[in-house]
Amino acid sequence: MALQTVLETVERGEQDTVLKVLQIYNQEKSQCFTFEDEEQEERKKLAMLLIKFLERELQPSCQVTCLESIRILSRDKGCLGPFSTMESLKTLARHAGIDYMEEQIREIPDLDVILEALKCLCNIVFSSHEAQELAFEARLVVGLTDRIKLYNERNLPHDIKFFDLRLLFLLTALRVDIRQQFAQELRGIGLMTDTLELTLGVKWIDPHEVAAEENPALPLPRQEAERAMEVLKVLFNITYDTSKREVDEEDAALYRHLSALLRHCLMISADGEDRTEEFHSHTVNLLGNLPLKCLDVLLLPKVQPGSLEYMGVNMDAVNVLLDFLDRRLDRGHKLKESLTPVLNLLTESARAHRQTRKFLKAKVLPPLRDVKNRPEVGNLLRNKLVRLMTHIDTDVKHCAAEFLFVLCKESVARFVKYTGYGNAAGLLAARGLMAGGRADGEYSEDEDTDTEEYKEAKPNINPITGRVEEKLPNPMEGMTEEQKEYEAMKLVNMFDKLSRQQVIQPMSVTPEGNLTALDLASIEDAVQPTDEDRASHDSDLALD
Repeated sequence: MALQTVLETVERGEQDTVLKVLQIYNQEKSQCFTFEDEEQEERKKLAMLLIKFLERELQPSCQVTCLESIRILSRDKGCLGPFSTMESLKTLARHAGIDYMEEQIREIPDLDVILEALKCLCNIVFSSHEAQELAFEARLVVGLTDRIKLYNERNLPHDIKFFDLRLLFLLTALRVDIRQQFAQELRGIGLMTDTLELTLGVKWIDPHEVAAEENPALPLPRQEAERAMEVLKVLFNITYDTSKREVDEEDAALYRHLSALLRHCLMISADGEDRTEEFHSHTVNLLGNLPLKCLDVLLLPKVQPGSLEYMGVNMDAVNVLLDFLDRRLDRGHKLKESLTPVLNLLTESARAHRQTRKFLKAKVLPPLRDVKNRPEVGNLLRNKLVRLMTHIDTDVKHCAAEFLFVLCKESVARFVKYTGYGNAAGLLAARGLMAGGRADGEYSEDEDTDTEEYKEAKPNINPITGRVEEKLPNPMEGMTEEQKEYEAMKLVNMFDKLSRQQVIQPMSVTPEGNLTALDLASIEDAVQPTDEDRASHDSDLALD
């Protein structure tokens, strides 16, 4: 149908005729996501007319059809202007049932109208910066909060709950002021924690442990999993800076309550492998935001038959995180987004909890037996992580190195033993530990256990590569002192040339273990023999 015909029909405003024309237009454009520039002005005019038309008293079927047209037009980023006004947002919010009204009874729209209006708001808020700014003034988050509080009382359909949470996610992701308002003024963390508990359908069997109310062996149904992931994303937004600040006892109790629910999320599956992976990914991201002192909840459940026990502690959750890490390592793409959250979480957990560190050490860095292959060669978890230590992405290689360093109790000697000095050099240089020693972490004094194979091969292990190397002939064997001096000066001159051309920057290690720029002139002076050395050398020749 021609756009001009639709415009003329909507301008006339006859409800039945508009309904029929818009239904045809919607059907034709339902899968349209790109729009021609030629008709952009007409689409803008249609957008303004539809908003005005929607403000009239209309039948629910006509409201839904009109909102469907708005949703289609909102896909066109050049057509967002008419929708990004306070009047338009309030009109859509009223139809979505989330308009902010003080001490007034809000009329509950038709459920299909609510759903379409929510979809429109999601599109507009996502694409329009102006709409995002106005959303704070329109207090959309307050209306959403009021409805989410009633989820336990009102039997709303899944789709409305889902788009409520999706809109809340967009608002808290895109606007810092809305994020702060929801977290602080509206006590969003507690509300979202309660919503997650309701969505998961769990019961409390211990102060810090939950279980599914129904058959725990069944996966979380698709709709509940979708809503739970939206809740986790909202919680991630509003707890983003939590791990960086101190929390009081009241907040700590809330975060422990949330941690128990997140542990349950780790231990269950969703419908299908991909959805389970996504569900666990959002859970891991959120766990990384929580205060470290509250993550002890992951270890608190009692050891049950079938549980993985280590040092008397239930390690089921930690083992799930380790398996999750292993799967992400095998995927090999988008490593920064997929790996850094779980690596950071495991690193900080290992640093804070001795049992966690020792369990992870036993799994990731068991006593060395294979000393014939380089540490980065192979398919063990240690090999995969060592390979990441020389990754092109700085964040990825730092996270992998930091994780292994903490498992080695931040001991340089032990770290080099498991990774090789060549792989370890980046972290050691960054931490000022090139000369060896130990970082400032607090760890127990238990000794590392060396296998007989390692003890036997240790004298022959090349510390740079971390493996036993074939002995190579000494290239200076048979050289005179003059020849050695000549080769040394030749090497210094090569370094000097590359340094002057700014190809390399020669460095040396200070006594404190830090890297510092190397003065090649001082090396040249050191290599050049003094008059005393020459006299001594000449006297030796005379004696011969």
